[in-house]
Amino acid sequence: MAGPDLTKTLLYTVNNLLQQEKYKAALAVLKGFRNGAVYGAKIRAPHALVMTFLFRSGSLKDKLKAILKATYTHSRNLACFVFTYKGLQTLQERCQGKSLQSHSFLAACVGGWLVFGDNNNININVFNLILFALSRLAVEKGFIPQPKHDPFPLFATLVWGIVLWLFEYYPHTLQPSLQSSMDYLYHDSNVWHDITDFLVYNKPRTAA
Repeated sequence: MAGPDLTKTLLYTVNNLLQQEKYKAALAVLKGFRNGAVYGAKIRAPHALVMTFLFRSGSLKDKLKAILKATYTHSRNLACFVFTYKGLQTLQERCQGKSLQSHSFLAACVGGWLVFGDNNNININVFNLILFALSRLAVEKGFIPQPKHDPFPLFATLVWGIVLWLFEYYPHTLQPSLQSSMDYLYHDSNVWHDITDFLVYNKPRTAA
């Protein structure tokens, strides 16, 4: 039948494309986008579910909409950040002919500024809240001058730049759980064998 033959031909073509070394860097960026979207949804959905039903008032419909919005936003942001980070890393390496530590820092800085620079409850976690609160206190006490513009974009830029630089070159300084998460996002996306572990799964499924 034409249907199965066409499917086999298409899968063969796609899998052959995935094995082409000349496309590996670009494909790694695309898989990074996929891993970012999947991981962002996995992390945000249960958190949003618990926090919404514990602390948010309103109808069930409103709560479900809030959960979906938070999950979608976090998933999209993380996917876009990984895409930007890996893409800029690749671009810098191609331009300079080698990989430098500054590439990781600069790529993450740009990604942090573009994707996580908005001062909202999706982009701020507890650690960021504490540091940001301390900086506001320093302004109130007169230790540093009042900034003319919202400093959060700069704050996000530096935080993401530093953490990705540490992950790429000094991973032992990070908590194991953070290392594991970042391995999934930035390193696992460099490896695949065919369409199944490029698009559907992160790694090949082993037989039970």
